[in-house]
Amino acid sequence: MASSAAAPTEIREEPSMLSARVLVPFLIVSLIWGSTWLVIKDQISSVPPTWSVSYRFGVAALGMFLLAWWRKAPLRLDRQGQLIALALGLFQFSANFNFVYRSEMYITSGLLAVLFAMLMVPNAILSRVFLGQRISGGFVLGTAVALAGIALLFVQEYRAMPVDLGDVMMGLGLALCAIMSASIANVMQSAERVRTMPILTLLAWAMLWGALGNAVLGWALYGPPVFESRPAYLGGIVYLGLMGSVVTFPMYFALIRDIGAARAAYSSVLVPVVAMILSTIFEGYQWSALAAGGAVLGMIGLVIAMRARSPRTPRLSG
Repeated sequence: MASSAAAPTEIREEPSMLSARVLVPFLIVSLIWGSTWLVIKDQISSVPPTWSVSYRFGVAALGMFLLAWWRKAPLRLDRQGQLIALALGLFQFSANFNFVYRSEMYITSGLLAVLFAMLMVPNAILSRVFLGQRISGGFVLGTAVALAGIALLFVQEYRAMPVDLGDVMMGLGLALCAIMSASIANVMQSAERVRTMPILTLLAWAMLWGALGNAVLGWALYGPPVFESRPAYLGGIVYLGLMGSVVTFPMYFALIRDIGAARAAYSSVLVPVVAMILSTIFEGYQWSALAAGGAVLGMIGLVIAMRARSPRTPRLSG
């Protein structure tokens, strides 16, 4: 009588966050995304935010296809791959950024960057619920410390805002919608089917779908395309499309595949600190005890999480 055996279980241990293959792209992504908040702030102008997002990812899609072609990655996806790219594009490159740009109409870029530092929390929860990925004690401790720092930064930025409570609540609601949209897209990258897809090809199509989705939404909400010829605006579109998207998203999604969505999202803890440092240099930002304390706690939490031993993640093979 033939006997059936269960598929063997392969134990996959994620690489250390202090290894060069993780640390270098982690820092590059954090530094570039820390700079994008200042650029996004300038994009909130006479152009409706949805059209600005569409232009950004139109440039990004073109750049990503060129990068995929140069790296000799496949340029086509099958039907299932296109559906995955469509979902990723709508969550990450349409919904997420539409909520982000609209949120900046109500709250400061500094506060929005601080709020996005909480991305690691829904990433960890969704990864645990839908993918069964374990959460280490070191990650929990580091997250608790980092969240304490985020809270101090939040209080500092809130006190600095010259707006009323209604605007703050609207901005917070939009920011939370953006965080959840980004988190869903992040966790998608950890799914086994998506992990097998070439990153550059997937991102190129996802950005194209995102740009088209934004164009449809922009036309429905605001009518025909609205453009601004101001050099700073055009330069911002190019910078956000190429540096803020083509350079960073392949590295960030590769990090998600290597170390998981929860740990990769720790870059969002460093991003507001980078944004505040750049604001100090270019905008004369004045540091307070709250801001400094929040930044220090955030960095301590980041170090704890990065040094924590990652739990082994079981994966069926065979």
